[in-house]
Order: sequence, then C-alpha cells, then structure tokens
Amino acid sequence: MNASAEAKSATRVAGPPFCAEHIGSLLRPPELMAERARFARREIDQAALTRAEDAAIRGAIALQERLGFKFVTDGEFRRRSYHSFFYAQLGKLSIDTIDGAEAKGAQRELGEGGRGAQPVAMIGSRVQWTHPINAPDAAFLKAHSGRAVKVTIPGPCALHFRGGDKAVLADAYKSVDDFWADTVAAFSRELRALAEAGCHYVQIDETAFAKFGDPDVQAALAARGDDWSKLIDTYIAVTNRVLAAAPAQMRIGMHLCRGNRGGHWHAEGSYEEVAERLFNALDIGFYFLEYDTPRAGSFTPLRHVPKGKSVVLGLVSTKVAALEDKAALQRRLDDAEKFVARDRLAISPQCGFASIDTGNPITPEQQTRKLELVCNLARDVWGDT
Repeated sequence: MNASAEAKSATRVAGPPFCAEHIGSLLRPPELMAERARFARREIDQAALTRAEDAAIRGAIALQERLGFKFVTDGEFRRRSYHSFFYAQLGKLSIDTIDGAEAKGAQRELGEGGRGAQPVAMIGSRVQWTHPINAPDAAFLKAHSGRAVKVTIPGPCALHFRGGDKAVLADAYKSVDDFWADTVAAFSRELRALAEAGCHYVQIDETAFAKFGDPDVQAALAARGDDWSKLIDTYIAVTNRVLAAAPAQMRIGMHLCRGNRGGHWHAEGSYEEVAERLFNALDIGFYFLEYDTPRAGSFTPLRHVPKGKSVVLGLVSTKVAALEDKAALQRRLDDAEKFVARDRLAISPQCGFASIDTGNPITPEQQTRKLELVCNLARDVWGDT
C-alpha cells in the first residue's frame, strides 16, 4: 500500500459500500443454462435444477472471494430476469413486456449495441407480499460464505415507471394511492424478511432516476399523461417510505443505470435533471451510478452529493468485451474527486453482467478480468477492496 492509499484507507468508513463493488448479476455458467433448458423440457425435476443452481452459486461465491470482494451475491443464478421474478412473486404483475408479450432476450430498436426497446408493465392484480422472495437466497449465501451477503431487488417505483397511472388503474386498482400503499407494505416486509435471514446489505435497482434526463423518455412519459418532474418527487417520497420502514441495521444503496439487456441500453442523458433532489431529498446513504460511457454525461452533477453520502462509480462496462485501461480509470477517479472526496468514492462495473439469463456479449474470462480490474484498482487507490 502506498502512503497516499494508506492515508485514504485510514479515513474511510467501513463498508458497505466497499471500495470494490459489483452490481450483482453474473454470467450464467453454460452447465446451468443447459440444466435450465432440460428443466423447461421436463427432462429433470425442480430438485435436480436446484442442485445445479446450488453448484453454480458455490462457484460464483468462490470467484468473488478469490478476486477479493468483501461481499458475495448469488449472481442471480436462480432467475431468468430478477425484475420479472421479483414482481411475479407479488401478484399477477409483469414488468417486462414488449408488444404485449414477456420479453425474452435483447429486443431492440436500433442495431447491435444500440438502444433497446423499453419494456412496459402490466398490472393484473393488487401488489401483495405473501412470502419471503429473496430471503432463502440470502440464507444460502450466508451458509456458504463468511463475507457480507448482498441481495439486489428492484426498486419500489420500477413497476409504475414502466406503466404509469394508466397501467395501475387499468384493472387492479381504483386508486393510485392504494397501489403505492400496497407497494410500500410489500417492500417493507421483504426487507424485514431479508434481515431475519441474515442479510444486512441490500441494493435497490431504481433505474428510472437515471432515465429522466433523456428527452425521448420525457416525451414518452408526457404522451401517457405523466409529468416526469413530478414523478421524481413521487418516486423519492415512495422510496423514502420504504427506507423509513427498513430494519435499522440494514445498509441500503441505490443502483441507477440506463438499461442493460444483452448489451443494449434504454436511455441516455446526464444526471443533472435529477441530481439535486436525488442526492438530497432521497434518504439513502449511497448510490451506484452508471458512468461507463459519454451517455451518462459528466461528473458535474456530483457537486450536489452532500457530505455523509457515498458514490460508487460504475466506470467499467459490462456491455463490451474490451478491458478498460487502469490508468484511464484512475484519471476518471481523479476527475470525480473534484466533486466528492475520495474516501466517499468506490468503483464498480456500471451494471450487472447478466440482467437476464442470456447475459451480455462478453465471455466468462472477460467478466473475470473486468472484476479483477475493479479489485486491483481499489487496492491501488484505497489500499483495500
């Protein structure tokens, strides 16, 4: 550890967030995908599939521990799409439809690596928590690793963002206020269940906030009758209700990105439109921000981050195979430090490697090199991961 890194490490508050982070999902091993296909063809039963998932997750744990991460996730290996899986447990709800059908892969509007079609929500019942959703996954991680257990869940406003009041009132609800009350209750109960399972580190993925700065998104929201600026205030208020009900010992951060489906994206634009409210009115301690491409804009919006809050910079891309240059990443950290003190910064990829089970267009070896780069840079900068 050099003298500068040692000094920074001495003033840094223990995580989470940790110096080296990743967003959660990992590429599914081919063996697991093969077993899932066999399960779909009814060639194996649920018990056999679960054994394959368990083995794959143990491998993911070993990878994260070997690289030096201070926490572990299960890579989302038990789910095709964690957004879809989570909301499906809360009722007759679909957050991931395109043209009225469940999205299966990297459907898109532009060419390879371009802008993807934005999925929409269908709300066919009230939102109701009936059983722990991710608590069994947290318990499995806790039983197989001594590292901190991190669980990622969709944000409480994700369903509304993809459907708006129109989807809420189409069938299941007569009042949007009732929808929000049910949503807050469901998320609050899931957070309590996670704490009871031994998980005290949760990442909420609320990608809407990163998309509000995109003129095309603003126009689409206006076309369905929503004022995008008022939605920011509504979403902050709803999320604060969930956070206020969370277990006191739980550390909760929010991940923001502009879409990640098979290497494609859903929006572009700076954080400037939302930064002041997002960083000050939202009662959350740290943010995972996508900053891997110019589509995210500059670090200037970080001037609104108050002391006492931290930012995990998503500088490494999970969408492309090319490995980033460590010196270039170091320079970007230096630029960000003009707005946020280095002891309140951390580094990660901008998003997961496989938001859906088919994953992004990179290989497992490239994934490992990118995760290794994150850990190595953290050691260089802060003297620790």
